[in-house]
Formats: sequence, structure tokens, C-alpha cells
Amino acid sequence: MARRGGAPEVNAGSMADIAFLLLIFFLVTTTIETDAGLDRMLPPIEPPDSDVVIKEKNIFMVNVNKEGKIFADDQIVSIEDLRERAIAFLDNGGDGTCNYCKGAKNTASSDNPTKAIISLKNDRETKYGVYITVQNEIVGAYNELRNREAQRLYKQDFTDLEAAYLNPETDESLKDELKEKVKTIQDLFPQKFSEAETSKN
Repeated sequence: MARRGGAPEVNAGSMADIAFLLLIFFLVTTTIETDAGLDRMLPPIEPPDSDVVIKEKNIFMVNVNKEGKIFADDQIVSIEDLRERAIAFLDNGGDGTCNYCKGAKNTASSDNPTKAIISLKNDRETKYGVYITVQNEIVGAYNELRNREAQRLYKQDFTDLEAAYLNPETDESLKDELKEKVKTIQDLFPQKFSEAETSKN
């Protein structure tokens, strides 16, 4: 009688094929979440041909020091008051050309929402939480004014219009209409928000 030598061998030739098919399956079926991040318009690569002159009154300076104190136009403000101050600046309509502005029309403040710029400067040691909170309040000021105008023109919040437009499941025929509405509101209150170079001390 012949003796069997050693353990029987397992045919592993198709294991690589099975692993490859499983890999493809998981790649196709897995959804990878991506962080939205902060929506900011980057400056163009090529510098403009001519220097743009911006009146100082059309710039709303926000500074955050390393202790987390917030200065708006050199006056210390709380985080709760920052949005209100930003709205007052953006909605001022100082030169009288803005027929939808409801601000104080102070000639010493911004002329028009299309000319108004909010500039944010942080200390290098500013805490990340404070930085994000300040950003949220400034973006919240823009959204509040845009919501007001979207309600006036379309009886719907701008944030809802924009969310529907950016939703990949929205029907393409509806997207063209939404795009036009979103652009109209963005043109009324364009988000001109710049970040100055971080200070070292």
C-alpha cells in the first residue's frame, strides 16, 4: 500500500483573481466622503495690468490677536457682535447707488455691496477654533443678506437655492433656472472676503 506523503496541496491559482474581484467590488461600492472646506476665491495667477484703487472706507478690517480678541475697524468686538457689524458694513450703501440696501447710508462707510471688502488678519498663534468661528460669522453675514434678497425676489432662502443647485441629484432642467437665481443674488452681495498675511506677533 502506498503511503501518502505530507498534507494535500491547496490550489491557490484562483485566489489572486478572487482578491482582485473583491478589490474592484469595494472600490465601486464604497463612497468616500470629502470635506467641503472653506469656499474661497483664489487670486488670478497673472497680476492685473493696472493697479486697482480701493477706498479705505470700502474695507472692513477684522483682526484676531493671539489671545483670541477680535478687532473690527480697530474696535474690540465680541464674536456675537461681529456678524451684525459686518452686515451693517456690507448693507450700508453710502454712495446712494444701491437701491436694495437697507443700511444707514453712512458716507464714511462702504459705498456699495459690490465695492465692499472684508479683510481678515490673524495672529500666527490664533487658536484654530477662534479662526473658524470668525470665518463662519463673516460668511454668515453674507448669507443673511443673500437670504433676505432671495426671499424678496424668489420667496426662498439663498442657502436653499444654492444647496439645490449644488446637489448632484437635482434635475438638469431645473439647474439652469437655479444657476441664474444663485448668480443674481451673488451679484447683489458678492463675497469679497480677503485674508491678509498672518502677523508674527
